[in-house]
Amino acid sequence: MPEIDLVIFDCDGVLIDSELISARMLVAELAVWGIDVDIDYVRRHFLGRSYPVVLQQIRKEFGLALPDRFEAEYRQRLLEAFRRELRIIPGVRDVLVSLATPFCLATSSSPARLAMSLDLVGLTETFAGRAFTASQVANGKPAPDLFLFAARQMGASPERCLVIEDSMNGVRAGLAAGMQVWQFLGGSHMQDIPPQPTANGAAPHRTFASFADFYHPVPHLKSDGVTP
Repeated sequence: MPEIDLVIFDCDGVLIDSELISARMLVAELAVWGIDVDIDYVRRHFLGRSYPVVLQQIRKEFGLALPDRFEAEYRQRLLEAFRRELRIIPGVRDVLVSLATPFCLATSSSPARLAMSLDLVGLTETFAGRAFTASQVANGKPAPDLFLFAARQMGASPERCLVIEDSMNGVRAGLAAGMQVWQFLGGSHMQDIPPQPTANGAAPHRTFASFADFYHPVPHLKSDGVTP
């Protein structure tokens, strides 16, 4: 494994256990407009994608352009669900406080949703000044733009970056950026489903299901230097 100068974390499904909540709420909101999809459909088509891409997929497949108010209504109900249910991924806080390497966040979420999510789980200060969203680049995941942008902002070379992702769209984005990519499989949305396809050779360099195992192959990234 090459030397690592920067660790780039995805947010939803990696730092916070939000994806299943979001999928459930989106299924319910789409049903109001006569669009019948299930959580598996959301996993396949929307996981790791930005909201504009979700709208494009709905328009393409169902021939329906959702009204402007759909986003506001969906986000309001999602916020209410997050306040009740959102939790930080177990072990994440311990990893963040012990990383000896600089780190940042790069997410497909909107700036408003990201700010809300980080506040709810107590990570706002942790990522102050080092949180980047798809709104800052031309093309969202699986394009490499967001990860390359984050690396530039943090002063790191892509080949010396490590990306932590859950979705295959995110894995593809990290690989396209020329970075090391680990896929986290411990979120509630990843339970009891078969591995996602690794089309076109888009396989992560490592998979792991618990942040308790994060440092096993890279003990030198831990600030106290102690091998877990």
